[in-house]
Amino acid sequence: MLGLVHIYTGDGKGKTTAAIGLGIRAYGRGLKILMVQFLKGNESGEIYTIKGLEPRFNLYKGVQMEKFTWNMNEKELKEAKLIQTEIFTYAINQIKENKYDLLILDEIMAAVTTGLVNLQDVLEFVTNKPAELELVMTGRNAPTELIALADYVSEIKAIKYPMEKGTPARHGIED
Repeated sequence: MLGLVHIYTGDGKGKTTAAIGLGIRAYGRGLKILMVQFLKGNESGEIYTIKGLEPRFNLYKGVQMEKFTWNMNEKELKEAKLIQTEIFTYAINQIKENKYDLLILDEIMAAVTTGLVNLQDVLEFVTNKPAELELVMTGRNAPTELIALADYVSEIKAIKYPMEKGTPARHGIED
């Protein structure tokens, strides 16, 4: 089967959830999935479900960023870039070493748009990925260069969002 490239982008809630949904569908059909999370280190409900699906659905979590990049000093930015680049390198190496059918790069767009992962490296990976690998990338502000390479691009748009009214993240729904 020829593997295609998916992007879930936009300012709305549900990009990661959509990617995991595709992963669950693939799992149900016997495929092997790797999900790699950038910039996220917090626990959320879906993590517990994915852990129950190992070893065919594996998750590699990033490190929770303590600050937004615009609040980081030069040393912190350098360290954050090193960590996020290592996560990307891990994903590439796993694809080279293991037989995964689906790779989810969750929040790769944020890692790219903040300069923590090199866009050219991601473009090279997408262009040269194994032909049978299905690739899903999520995050706001997908670069036009990645959109041009993708087969599916879905924009999730926020029309209303409870946090705008001060409603905090609810256990089991937003976390």
